[in-house]
Amino acid sequence: MRHQEIQIKTTKRSQVIDVTPKLQQIIDESGLQNGIVIVYVPHTTAGLAVNENADPDVKKDFIGKMDELVPVDPAFNHLEGNADSHIKTILTNTSQTFFVEDGRLLLGTWQGLYFCEYDGPRNRKCWIKCLEE
Repeated sequence: MRHQEIQIKTTKRSQVIDVTPKLQQIIDESGLQNGIVIVYVPHTTAGLAVNENADPDVKKDFIGKMDELVPVDPAFNHLEGNADSHIKTILTNTSQTFFVEDGRLLLGTWQGLYFCEYDGPRNRKCWIKCLEE
């Protein structure tokens, strides 16, 4: 099966977007009942994270702390002005793998999948590969 793609339009330099519903939609459309799904971001300044998705303040706290830990810094050697974005991507990584059982994405009670933008606003994408058991 070919991979599927989620298109994401970000509106801020640093932003967290819940892509869990889109991921479940792709699983539904694929017909995957039992197996795994791999999500990959083909960008060097955006990542993926799994975390609490019930309280929107978690996303705000996450971005705030990432910006505090790795601020935009003109002293970085990378000349494009987005070295902080590359470092944040390394910290969150660019792929996640999930179990799927009975057609449902298996996440913890409060978990969701975040697309993490660190160098926006931009048009981005996630690639999704569903693998049947």
